[in-house]
Parts: sequence; C-alpha cells; structure tokens
Amino acid sequence: MHPILFTIGDKITIYGYGLMIALGMITCVVVAYLRAGKRYGTDPDILFNCALIGIVSGMIGAKLTYWIVEFLKDPKGFDFVWQLKNFTAGFVVYGGLILGVLCCWFYVKKIKKKSFLKIFDIAAPSIAIGQGIGRIGCFLAGCCFGKEIPAGHWLSFIGVVFPNEALCEAPAGVLLWPTQLMSVAGDLLLAAFLIWYTDRERFAGEVSVLYIGLYAIGRFLIEFLRGDEVRGFVGFLSTSQFIAVIMLVLAVALWFVFKKIHVEPLRPVGAYVKPDDDEDDEDEDEDEDEDEDDENTDVPDETSEEKSIKEDGQDKTDGSEDSGEEVIENNEKKD
Repeated sequence: MHPILFTIGDKITIYGYGLMIALGMITCVVVAYLRAGKRYGTDPDILFNCALIGIVSGMIGAKLTYWIVEFLKDPKGFDFVWQLKNFTAGFVVYGGLILGVLCCWFYVKKIKKKSFLKIFDIAAPSIAIGQGIGRIGCFLAGCCFGKEIPAGHWLSFIGVVFPNEALCEAPAGVLLWPTQLMSVAGDLLLAAFLIWYTDRERFAGEVSVLYIGLYAIGRFLIEFLRGDEVRGFVGFLSTSQFIAVIMLVLAVALWFVFKKIHVEPLRPVGAYVKPDDDEDDEDEDEDEDEDEDDENTDVPDETSEEKSIKEDGQDKTDGSEDSGEEVIENNEKKD
C-alpha cells in the first residue's frame, strides 16, 4: 500500500516493510525481556541474548528457505548473484522460526544450562507479537497479498485495492483478500491468548507447543486465500502449508512428551534478583576471619586454677625477698 513511507534528503529512504520488521523485532525483545525480569523471576539477559541469536539465525533461516524454494521451482533460472544483491527480496517465515528456535535451544540448554521450555514459554507470545507487526510491513509493501474476491461476494466489503506503484507486488486496481491484515489479527490474538494462558499452563512447554500448533493451523488456513505464487508448492499444498502440517504433528507429539516429563510450569514469582558479587566477597572475608580466630584459639587459655597458683607463687617470692631484706637490715643494726 505504501512501500516507501518517506525519504530524508536524496539518500535516505524509509521503506514500510523494513520499518515494520524492525519494530516487530524490537517489540518482541522488549516484551520478552520485561516479562522475564519483572514477572517470572528469570534472568532477562538470557532472553535478550536469545533474541539476538534468534533474529540473526532467523533471518538466515528464512532467507535460506526462500532460496531453496526458488531453486526447486526453477533450478536453471535461479540467479544466486542477483539473490545476494537483493537480499531483502524474499523470506520464508517458517524457515526463520525453525532455525531460530534450534539456535536458541543450543544457547539456553548447552551453554547457559537452563530450562529451554520455560524460556520458550516466556518468549512465545512475544514472537507472535513480532510476527503480527511484521505482517503490517507486508501490507505496506503489497507482498503476501490475497486472491481476488469474486464479484458480489458477501465479504467483499473487507477487500483491499492496491494502487499502481512500481515497488508494490500486489496487482493494482483489483479487490483482494486482505491476507496480510488477517495474519496481523491472528498473530496478535494468538499472542493475547498465550499471555493469558501462561499463568495457567499445567507443565513447562505447554505454551510453546500451543504457539507452534495454533500458528500452524492459522497459517495453513490463510494460505487458501493467498494469491502470490512466489511462495512455491509441494504437490497440491503450498510450501507453508506443507511445513504447517509437519509443525502441527510435531506440536501434538511434543505436547505428550512434555506432559510426560512434567517440568514445573511457569508461575508469577516477581522481579528477578541478580546475585550480588559483594556478597561473595563478604563470604570470603568472613572465612578469612574465621581462619584467624581458629589460629588464635590453637593455644589453650590458662585455667583459673593455674592463674591462682601462679599468682600465689609470685606472692611467696615477693614475700621471701621482703623478709630477706628485713634480716639484713636487723643484722646491720646489731653490728
């Protein structure tokens, strides 16, 4: 609808698609960071690092999946040099989601030694929010557009007509299904449901599999209304529908697995309290003081009886010295 939002001077151009993708990523990170640190007592830095890993690996995964689809569709016509020069020409969301989750799993489970299920439960609603905002960018760019709405259809009032612009991919002047806006609504509703359900989940990982399964169902259904052929097909299913079926089956299987292992679910526990390094230093100082006290107590103290005997001995010695002096003085007088 508006591929180019505005320009700054002659060199800076702000595109609607790129801006919405960036806002979606930022919102995803902020929401996950705040929910982790303020509500669920989880180190928010882990969520922040996961976001960075997920964004980078997700973009790579989405782009690689797009290249695979394009190559399989037309191996001879695939121009890799052109694809590199036009890196932002296309992405497949599912590819980014799969690679991003795998990389985040490796970071959380293998490096940080934390429960990935709980981290993913916190992040899942944020991912859905980011996807919803990103789909607004699709609407502005005119990509991922819908099929033409038949004349006289009872839902024709929700249709959209894209203008004739060079950068807009949707056909101009045709009433189309607003699949981008439908995806926005679906993603945001999914995020709201997951946020509500997080405090009610029965085992860790349940929110994660609900996100995967419900998103797969929504994506499978919306594909029936998509009109762009660039996304490719696997048999009679689009590429995204084919992946959605696999993801739905995986989500159902994981639900039973997570239920069986039954890791404790997320519950609101308040803000995260970062361990204080000063406390460790104080503990070391206390240990040193205890060692010094132990050294001082190695020599046993004198008992009260020993002290009294020593004092009596000193008194007798003093007395004998005094009596000796008196005898000498008396002898001197007699002389």
